[in-house]
Amino acid sequence: MSLRPKVTLFDLDHTLLPIDSDHSWGEFTQQIGWTDPVEFKRRNDTFYAHYIAGTLDVHDYVRFAVEAIRVRDQAQYEEAHARFMREWILPALREPATALVRQHQQAGDTVAIVTATNEFVTRPIAQAFGVAELIAVELERGADGWITGEIAGVPSMRGGKVVRTQQWLAARGWDWLDVETTFYSDSTNDLPLLEQVDHPVATNPDPRLRTLALERGWRILDLFPKT
Repeated sequence: MSLRPKVTLFDLDHTLLPIDSDHSWGEFTQQIGWTDPVEFKRRNDTFYAHYIAGTLDVHDYVRFAVEAIRVRDQAQYEEAHARFMREWILPALREPATALVRQHQQAGDTVAIVTATNEFVTRPIAQAFGVAELIAVELERGADGWITGEIAGVPSMRGGKVVRTQQWLAARGWDWLDVETTFYSDSTNDLPLLEQVDHPVATNPDPRLRTLALERGWRILDLFPKT
């Protein structure tokens, strides 16, 4: 039996949620009139297709995705995000996912969500899961204290998830060998972190990850059908 502290990491979109919160936020901004319903949808769908294919330029995407927030103030954003949570996110929470998070928390694991979606969209979602530790794309702030549209530091995407998780561990006085790590993810975009941890779990995996998990003997967990 391992005496190392247990750290359990969760991807968010299509892993704990049956939807992509980043793409859904974009659709929501169309719904409330913050973005052009035709041009924004075209670009949003194109960026999402690049993400699925593993070819997304995260810096270009974040500039695009947060523009509707950047040109508004924090009060407007918070009001809109509260509505987004009520209408889009809370109806998408599934008991198998929330129960899995609780199971690890009740076992005494240190639990974190590690996502390529930005902190503004995902922090309230992490809170809805009862998870305080969030490793997400952090947004640069200008002299006025509001976001600029650029990313601060290393984006938590693909290999960046390993870097950011390493930084998060170091802030707690840990290295990889000090802890027993588990990571749940649906996507081959997360292959670098899946290969880094002690226990990779292909969760609602995309076809490429399912094939790879079968080849490598990784655990496969289907919490809910992919949509």
